Amino acid sequence: MPDATAPLKPLGRLRLGVNIDHVATVRNARGGETPDPVRAARLAEAAGADGITAHLREDRRHIGDADIERLVAALTVPLNFEMAATPEMQAIALRHRPHAVCLVPERREERTTEGGLEVAREENRLAHFIAPLREAGCRVSIFIAADQRQIEAAARIGAPVIELHTGAYCDAHNEGRLEARDAELARLRDMAAFAHSIGLEVHAGHGITYETVKPVAAFPEVMELNIGHYLIGEAIFSGLDSAIRRMRALMDEARREAFGDAGAA
Repeated sequence: MPDATAPLKPLGRLRLGVNIDHVATVRNARGGETPDPVRAARLAEAAGADGITAHLREDRRHIGDADIERLVAALTVPLNFEMAATPEMQAIALRHRPHAVCLVPERREERTTEGGLEVAREENRLAHFIAPLREAGCRVSIFIAADQRQIEAAARIGAPVIELHTGAYCDAHNEGRLEARDAELARLRDMAAFAHSIGLEVHAGHGITYETVKPVAAFPEVMELNIGHYLIGEAIFSGLDSAIRRMRALMDEARREAFGDAGAA
């Protein structure tokens, strides 16, 4: 029998996905071609990003169709294509066949993605929706709250990956609600372990900053963090290369502190 007192070990090197949506937000505020999100993606690659995330929203408020085409052509690291579960987005994903597709909830009036996808109420539709994406070779992930019911539903529909929404934890930290922060962190920890126990690969993201990254990075089951808005904001002051390298260093530090040499692999 396994030794219950043995320290946990991470499942592998913690990957960093950099979301470049808000480079496009700045570009679109004025129009024209600058700043270029594809240039940002290349800089992120050079700074140590393991992947690039881009969300093609239905209203095209930041990333546009041409951006996706250029990213697919330019990247040497995987593209994580965030999208709503609509026929239009499915067709675009099947045309480009990115490495990964992450299904997220989407409402026109929201400023950013709020909450996780409601999988449990739409199991049949979502199961049929992701089937052709998986057949096309895309790694399908579902962006969900740290809720056992939603995690179980994601597993039932055949999604191999979930991304846990870390927004409630990060918001509580930023607002100084320490008891709520600790409760949310415990929920994330428990649900990451549960998801792994039923065979899912676990990612996490939303609202993560330099101050909030290390506790999440220390979860042994988490294989990837996706971080965007904060890094683009920090890049205004320190540059994108510096911002990404600092986040990468904090992630690696958290792994080493939690797991010793095993966390540095």
